[in-house]
Amino acid sequence: MDSSGEQVILRDEHRYIAHPHLAVLASGEWLLVANRGPRRIVTMHPPPDPEFTNILLRSSDEGRTWSAPAVVPAYGITGTECAGLTALPDGGVLLNQMRFRWYPATALPGADSEPLLATPDDLKRGLVGSTEIEAADIVGIPAADLMPWARGGCESTVRRSDDCGRTFHAAILDTAPYTGGYGMRGAMVLPGGDIVLPLSDAPHYAQVFTLRSGDGGKTWGAPQLVANVPGRMFEEPAPFVFPDGELLMLLRENVSRTLFVVRSDDGGVSWSQPMPTGIACYPAHVIGLADGRIAAVTGRRVPPYGILAYFSGDRGQHFDLAAPIIIRTGLPNKDLGYPTAALRSDGSLFVAYYYRDSSGVTGLCANTAVF
Repeated sequence: MDSSGEQVILRDEHRYIAHPHLAVLASGEWLLVANRGPRRIVTMHPPPDPEFTNILLRSSDEGRTWSAPAVVPAYGITGTECAGLTALPDGGVLLNQMRFRWYPATALPGADSEPLLATPDDLKRGLVGSTEIEAADIVGIPAADLMPWARGGCESTVRRSDDCGRTFHAAILDTAPYTGGYGMRGAMVLPGGDIVLPLSDAPHYAQVFTLRSGDGGKTWGAPQLVANVPGRMFEEPAPFVFPDGELLMLLRENVSRTLFVVRSDDGGVSWSQPMPTGIACYPAHVIGLADGRIAAVTGRRVPPYGILAYFSGDRGQHFDLAAPIIIRTGLPNKDLGYPTAALRSDGSLFVAYYYRDSSGVTGLCANTAVF
């Protein structure tokens, strides 16, 4: 395998840009959605920061060049988590988003207001205790100075576009009994046309469920549980549909910091029990290769830091743990990953990802692997 040198897709020393997801439209155009927020004194991801937006870039030459980023669905939509894209066979594209509601930390809730689910102290405790972010330097900073806001509940939406992601029309999702629905890898389009969207139960990030649409994403049914195991915390499902209709998902599991797998042979009506893959990286994006194998591209967040691809020749029953392909190595810290991939017409694998460089700037990059 040969891997090309790093390609910078988007970098801004004043912004934190991360968490990409790539979709190839029926027209052949590529869309890339990502998060963009302010660069702060400590790294913050979307759950504790109200100023994140989702941005969209497009490419007409299979990722060799990219447009300037545009906020989706529109400016003013802030407080978003990582988003996912789904390319539809009819040429449309779906954008699934989850958005928290935010309030000034000094605001006193009225009788009719929703309860605040996370105060500045709550948000700071989560940040300092995170295994994903190095936040020791902020221990002595008062929470109200660091993050003078409070978080309420959230709203999940699926937005359909029929003009290649330039305008979107929203459908609000009913995720009850789950608080919210967060997904960063889009939906599965079944051979019969149904769309199955996997989400995790943000802000708890412990269970995974699906919603189903039979009308191209205009309306959605009730949540159906996929994974809930005592002592495990599942989130960030990475779905894949085999040509014969069998479904597979890789799940991030936050107790072991590894990937688990579930599968369905009845169109997502029922799912197998989550089983460990042995892949000690997360989260993933699953893509099918021309030779029939599947690849899971994922981020390694322990030294040596990097972006890897694991392969399975038996439909995800086993992944070759001894021989991953190194897409990118030599990254300076664990603030990295969320790789997303697409096949170019020449058979090469384009992999986009994010990382924070040694100067503290976080941006989107890519490498291309030739097998």
